[in-house]
Amino acid sequence: MTTPDHESPAPQPPVPALNDRIYRSPAGMAGGVLLLALMGWLGIDALVVGEGRVPWLALASLILGVPLVVAFTLRPAVYANEERLRVRNPFRVVVLPWGRVVSLRSGYSNEAVTADGDKYQLWAVPVSLRARKRASRKEARMQAEAAAGREGRRTRGSRGAFGGPSRGAVVPQVPEGPLRAETDKVMDELRHLHEAHEEAAGPAPQGPGEVTVRWAWEILGPAIAGAVLLVILVAVG
Repeated sequence: MTTPDHESPAPQPPVPALNDRIYRSPAGMAGGVLLLALMGWLGIDALVVGEGRVPWLALASLILGVPLVVAFTLRPAVYANEERLRVRNPFRVVVLPWGRVVSLRSGYSNEAVTADGDKYQLWAVPVSLRARKRASRKEARMQAEAAAGREGRRTRGSRGAFGGPSRGAVVPQVPEGPLRAETDKVMDELRHLHEAHEEAAGPAPQGPGEVTVRWAWEILGPAIAGAVLLVILVAVG
């Protein structure tokens, strides 16, 4: 039996796709589900028992309203991995290679700023000033309790025979680092991915890629159709 001079190389396993970290707004999704349920209940009731133009007006309102509710509540998401940031906003999908991102800013909204000066808001990671204040108050309270516990142990001499705390002493737990709101933690993770990419790329990154923006016609199309139908029905009277 003869053997070929050159054996064909063994097939290489496919390169696994980069795993995305997905960030959404739980409050927004919960609100969207409730709004859709309410709209469905009222709309179907009007379609079934309505008379005259009522069913048509209800149908046009559903065609217009359902895509808008989905766009602003269920649709927004942020997908991040080691190579790029993909932002799915209500009406657009923006792909931002980390090489084109200059900074991630947090003010009254969370934004990604590109090298061209363009700003893209992260709808799925909204800023909550109330959550920030709540985290700050909780951190201050825990720090005060820890300080009071240390002062109490010094004044009452609540240490055991071998230098450790006695059995009845309460040792307050102090958090490692400042407490942060959930959306601020998400921004910290995104900044960590950005910094890790910059360190891996070095001073002269190769092939940073281009920013791509795609309009969400799957949302805009039905919404525009519903708006046109509603205007026609109102105009016809």
